[in-house]
Amino acid sequence: MDILATIVEQNFSDDSGELASGFLFASVKNTGSNPATVNSLTLPPGEAKNYPFIGKGYNAVPFDATDTTLQVMYIL
Repeated sequence: MDILATIVEQNFSDDSGELASGFLFASVKNTGSNPATVNSLTLPPGEAKNYPFIGKGYNAVPFDATDTTLQVMYIL
């Protein structure tokens, strides 16, 4: 059986971006010392937001790590 999924792990500091459209699972953790914004919601320091596998891909999810650091892992 061929492997079809790709795991992407990145840290974002003082940067904004988005989880790629079509991802199957994602976890975003604020490892910095200031709040971050993920999908228009505030993510306090030390907190994580997960997008569990639901059987089909998600739409793109924007995030903003200005003045903090986000640890991002997603599966395409």
